[in-house]
Amino acid sequence: MSTPTRILFVCLGNIIRSPLGEKLFEHVANEAGVGEKYEVDSAGTSAYHIGELPDERMRRTAKRRGFAYSGSARQVKPRDLDDFDLVIAMDMENMHNLLALAGTEEQRAKIHLMRSFDPDADGAVAVPDPWYDGPQGFETVYDIVDRSVRGLLHAIESGNLKVK
Repeated sequence: MSTPTRILFVCLGNIIRSPLGEKLFEHVANEAGVGEKYEVDSAGTSAYHIGELPDERMRRTAKRRGFAYSGSARQVKPRDLDDFDLVIAMDMENMHNLLALAGTEEQRAKIHLMRSFDPDADGAVAVPDPWYDGPQGFETVYDIVDRSVRGLLHAIESGNLKVK
C-alpha cells in the first residue's frame, strides 16, 4: 500500500472554514471509496482558538445538511509545510501567511487556494469568513467548501493536480 496523500486545510483561527474543509474532504473521499488514500488535518495561521471546538454556528449548518463533525483547533507549524503534501489556504491573507512561513520553493509549491478548485468560483479567490455574518453566511461558506473539496478530490484523482 502506498503512503497516503497528506492534505492540510488552513484558515485564520481553525474553527470555521478549515475544519469544515478537513472533515468534508474526508467525507467526500470516503464516499468515493478512496478515503484510505488520504490523511487530512486542519490548522489556523493564528493562535486565537487553540484547543477549541469548531464554531457552533458552522456545526449547526452542517448538521442541518446531515453532516456532523468535531475537532480541536491548532496553529500551523513550520514543520507542517514539510509533513503535508498539499496545504490548502482559505483566502489570500492565509495564503500570504503560509508563503511567508515557507522556507523553500518545494514548500511554496504545496500551497494552493481552496477556491481554485471551486467550479463556480467565477474569479473569486477567497472562501469568505462568515464570523460576523448571519446564518446565510454560514450556508454560503458550506456550499463553497463542499464544491471546493469535491473539485480538489477530482483534481487529485484525475491527475490534474500533481502531488508529491
